[in-house]
Amino acid sequence: MADESLFDFLHMEIVSHIYREQQSSKEEMDNKDRAVCVSVLESMGFRVGQGLIERLTRDSPSFKDELDVMKFVCKDFWTKVFKRQIDNLRTNHQGTYVLQDNTFSLLTQLSNGKQYLDQAPKYLAFSCGIVRGALSNLGLDSVVTAEVSVMPSCKFQVVVQKL
Repeated sequence: MADESLFDFLHMEIVSHIYREQQSSKEEMDNKDRAVCVSVLESMGFRVGQGLIERLTRDSPSFKDELDVMKFVCKDFWTKVFKRQIDNLRTNHQGTYVLQDNTFSLLTQLSNGKQYLDQAPKYLAFSCGIVRGALSNLGLDSVVTAEVSVMPSCKFQVVVQKL
């Protein structure tokens, strides 16, 4: 329980620090500044995801296909990082996957409902990077986006890039 809280608070402070640093020289942030912050958080998450998946798959056999990789991410990887499995995994069998987490741990501290819905994207960039980094180390180049309609529920859309 304590380590979950520590990770939640560390994540909130990282997000706050990145945004504060970007805003320090300006009175108000524009969309370009916000995009820079999201990019920094996503790239930090990417590196974390790469490192975590290396440790988790060290003793695992190789995966037979893309769907196998996604199932591993939804069950084992998500459990290690966010302390619970994904609630729902959907795919169109053409490289697009939707991972739904109905009580996403990094959003539960903010709100239930729609009160801070506009603040949610900045708290999801790091998580998108974690997923993208993990998939990258498993051999899947992808684009990961997150969508929130009601907090703390979150949908991550993963589009695997075909070479």
